Amino acid sequence: MPGTGTGPLRERREALELVAAEAERAARTGGGRLVLLRGATGTGRTALLEAVTEQASARGMRVRRARCSPEDHATPFAAVLKLIDPGPELSRLTDELPGPPCTPRKREYAARLWDLARSYAAGSPLLLAVDDVHLADAASHRWLSEAARRIDRLPVLLVVTERSQYDIDLPPPGLAHTLSPALVRSHTLAPLSPDAAADLVRAATGPGRSAPREWVHGCVRAGASSPLLLGALLEDLLDDLRAWEPADGAPPTVPDTCAALYPGAYPAAVSWWLDSAGPATAAVARALAAVDGDPWCDGRAEYAELLAEMAGADAARVPGWLTAMTRLGLLVQDPDGRPRYAHPLLRDAVLNGWSSDRRQAAHRAAAEVLLRRGQRAETVAGQLLRTPAVGAVWATDVLLDAAAVALRDGRAEEAMGFLHRALDEPMPSARRAAVLVELGSLEFAVVRPTAGIPRLAEAVRLSETPQDRMRASVALSTALASRGEARAAIDVLRDLDEHLAGDQDLIRTARSASALLSDHDRGVRQEVYHWFRETARRSPHLVGTAGQALLVRYASTAGLTSADAAMGQIRALLEEPGDALGEPFLLGTAAAVATWADELDEAERLVRRGLARQSPSLLHPMHKALLNVRLDIAAARGAYAELLADPDVWKVPEAGAVRTDPSNAHAHAVVALVETGRTGEARLLADSFDVRDSHDSWELNRFLYARGVLRAASDDPAGALDDFLECGRRQSAREVVSPVVTPWRTAAAVCRLLLDRPREALAATQEELRLGTVWNTPRVVGRALRVLGSATGGRPGLDLAERAVRTLRDASVDTELVPALVAHGRQLTAAGERARARDSLREAAERAERLGWVRLRAMAEDALRESGARRSGTTLTGTGALTGSEHRIAALAADGLTNTEIAELLHLARRTVETHLTSTYRKLGIRGRTALTAALGRRP
Repeated sequence: MPGTGTGPLRERREALELVAAEAERAARTGGGRLVLLRGATGTGRTALLEAVTEQASARGMRVRRARCSPEDHATPFAAVLKLIDPGPELSRLTDELPGPPCTPRKREYAARLWDLARSYAAGSPLLLAVDDVHLADAASHRWLSEAARRIDRLPVLLVVTERSQYDIDLPPPGLAHTLSPALVRSHTLAPLSPDAAADLVRAATGPGRSAPREWVHGCVRAGASSPLLLGALLEDLLDDLRAWEPADGAPPTVPDTCAALYPGAYPAAVSWWLDSAGPATAAVARALAAVDGDPWCDGRAEYAELLAEMAGADAARVPGWLTAMTRLGLLVQDPDGRPRYAHPLLRDAVLNGWSSDRRQAAHRAAAEVLLRRGQRAETVAGQLLRTPAVGAVWATDVLLDAAAVALRDGRAEEAMGFLHRALDEPMPSARRAAVLVELGSLEFAVVRPTAGIPRLAEAVRLSETPQDRMRASVALSTALASRGEARAAIDVLRDLDEHLAGDQDLIRTARSASALLSDHDRGVRQEVYHWFRETARRSPHLVGTAGQALLVRYASTAGLTSADAAMGQIRALLEEPGDALGEPFLLGTAAAVATWADELDEAERLVRRGLARQSPSLLHPMHKALLNVRLDIAAARGAYAELLADPDVWKVPEAGAVRTDPSNAHAHAVVALVETGRTGEARLLADSFDVRDSHDSWELNRFLYARGVLRAASDDPAGALDDFLECGRRQSAREVVSPVVTPWRTAAAVCRLLLDRPREALAATQEELRLGTVWNTPRVVGRALRVLGSATGGRPGLDLAERAVRTLRDASVDTELVPALVAHGRQLTAAGERARARDSLREAAERAERLGWVRLRAMAEDALRESGARRSGTTLTGTGALTGSEHRIAALAADGLTNTEIAELLHLARRTVETHLTSTYRKLGIRGRTALTAALGRRP
């Protein structure tokens, strides 16, 4: 038996007392009995028998011992001959005994052996100790059974150990099968209790050492409270534990795989346990190990049926085996009733004796069983991931269905695994191309940008229809452009012309994709839009609605049209019938223009509509564009919490990590972090990019602007000015001059004012006001008026600031209204109108607090202190900011009373009630009395 000793016997006192009582009875009465010590493999039957023989010897009994073995099956009476010395004469006859057990010569031989056994008991009581009697040869098994019938009149105690374990194959009859219960005393050994097993582990570490609690617990689980497995495991692990010192750091742990064990006593012990159980039990045990933890069944019963089918075992006996192994501690039951191995190391040891071919065959069998039983595609595919190619259509279908489900649930990495495995199965070229497009798109997005490009290129080569080639080419060109290879991306799309068979819808789609992707390179952008403008002038039908929308977007950024005119054109284009392939470009472009035009609700609807028709698993230039527009909408609303809601999008990398290509999401995150008072995080994020090596994309321009905002907030106006001017230089080189994209001129003007360069600030702001007036939305006009007022100063500057506040207040553009109120308040303070200044600054602080804008609130409060206002520790917004009168009036209004009724009830003027309610609405951040109930936290 493999393994090592584990010290004194534990929890075997009852067995020892039983044998001692029977030994005393045999000596006192001269009548013996069979004591049968039964137990599962590894419960310590042999160790117990050794203790029994030592105890008997100490009592003066004569002891004869034998251990049965399968190797002795060919020798009749082999086990008995180990107990009794037959002498030379009988030994010579042994080899001549005939085969059948009940021949006359065998009966005579057995009788002579019995006579010898009786002679041993003549002088003193005799103990015959037989280990592993279930392995005895047939003649010995019969002889021992007969001896048990006769020793009741002799001072002979027969103590036998026998394996008693629930196996898949029915075991042969035991030694006591034909004996009267009066002739037998039996005792079944149970596994050690967890406490006893833990004591055994701690004792094995040696005196003076304290084994870590988690390590002891891990040993108990991996050893399944079996003396055999615990002894073998400790043989492999004790050297590492004894070499560990607390100063070394974390204590060692019980490994999950046998590869970490040396010299390997533990896996040998597990293999011996499996060999003892027989091939059918071993097959079920290994099938369970192969699928351990897979959530593909509801409870133990269904699990048992599946294991039986996988292993080709008797389905009626597998549930009993699972129950028995759970009671022995080798298995545990998870919360859903499924059986699992007690420790990963035990599971790995069970699998250790299986070749990879056998494991793979088991997983394929599991897949086929699960498929027949109607399990989910993901469950079946999970088994196929562990097999080589099946070579069957059903495997392909299952893997692709599983990938679709994983994608639907947002588990892209799992989907990639299913798609990658599906490529091993046979499929037509068209289907393989579609799988390659999807897998390449996911690898590009999840793994790294270069990972998916070879697959996408292969998909283009394999595509057979124009539509499929278009889909693959758009994905490949999107990947190339994102890596800064915009010209190569455009070349891929141009190469499509000869493959599109004159399909005008496909050709227009290719042109729209080219225009969108050209934003990644200023030179390519100029070329593509030049073609678009000339083609739209000569042959509008070659451009299509999506192309015309792109031209509206171009005119908007080039300062050539107004917001009203642009939106009129966009809405007219949306009404026209369009092709399915070109629609995403139309919707995404329309959403961008609507965002710039401050039609944010309409833009949001367009984004939702566009994303609903996009597959997140396929690379498409408009998919990312729509996501970027959604970010732009949140930024326009000042929804900084929304911009920071997913840290994975913008997360700050580990210290020392340097990235080169910032995205629009990174830019918005930097600004959002600054505005919410997390400047330190914003700096870490901004510093993680080395823009010197970045590709020349519009997203880099957006990031430069954001970094300028950060530097300005960090009292570095010179650094901020450099960023704003570089952003403007790059945008102007792309013919993007309108402030609808990034208002770099006004941002630079604020820095110039701080650097005492007012003339430069004035010129830049006047230019932005001119361009803003062309576009003519409150956001761009109000921002330009605000900064122009600061640059102008004096009474004219104050008038400009008041115009800015009016313009922005009427449009409810809080992101620009709050800084306009601060600027207005400061100019009023400078003009000596401190009371009016404080009103403006308090409103700014209240609005900023309500929206969570930490930086702007701090600016407003600083300006308030400069105006002479006393610092207030009270809340500026929310229910806590309401005065007693405001709260009382708001509660009555929420109950449905009119202003007149409230005035009469409280004996107030109706105008006073209106004033209080207006103040309440502002503090609660609501528009009117219909929202009062929810804002006050009351039930409707």
